[in-house]
Amino acid sequence: MDGRSQIKTKIFFGQPNGNAAMSKKVLSLGQCAADHYAISHFLETSLGAEVIAADTVPEALAQLRADPFSLVLVNRLLDANGASGLAFISQIKEDPALAEIPVMLVSNFPDAQKQAVARGALLGFGKASLGDVRIGERLKHLLGVEDGD
Repeated sequence: MDGRSQIKTKIFFGQPNGNAAMSKKVLSLGQCAADHYAISHFLETSLGAEVIAADTVPEALAQLRADPFSLVLVNRLLDANGASGLAFISQIKEDPALAEIPVMLVSNFPDAQKQAVARGALLGFGKASLGDVRIGERLKHLLGVEDGD
C-alpha cells in the first residue's frame, strides 16, 4: 500500500458539523493520486460525498464487504498494478452480495465504457469530463442528492 489508500476525503451534506449518517460514500478504485484528488474534490464540492480510495482489487473487496457504499468508481486500468478495472466490474456484478452496488468506469475511451456497461456497470465518465454539468447531474441523481443539500 503506497499511501493513496489512506486518503480519505470527507464533506457531509446537510450538516455543517459532519453528521456521518447524512453522507454518501463512494469507493474509488485504481486511480493515481492526482486523479483521486480531482475526483474526490469534484464529488465533495459538488455532491458532498465521502470518497475512499482503494488501490487494489483485494482492498476494494474488503472495503465493500465492510462498509456500505452508494457508488463504486473504477479506473479502466488500476494504477497500482495495471489490473483490469473491467474484470473487477464483472467480478462484483457476479457476486450476489455486491451486485446491487452501482458501479461506473472512469475512462475517456467510449469503447471501454461500452464494455463496462455490457458487464453491468452504469455509463461512467472520463477524467476529462470532471466538472461537466451533465456528469454532475447524473451523479447527483444516482446518489440521491437534492438541490440545496
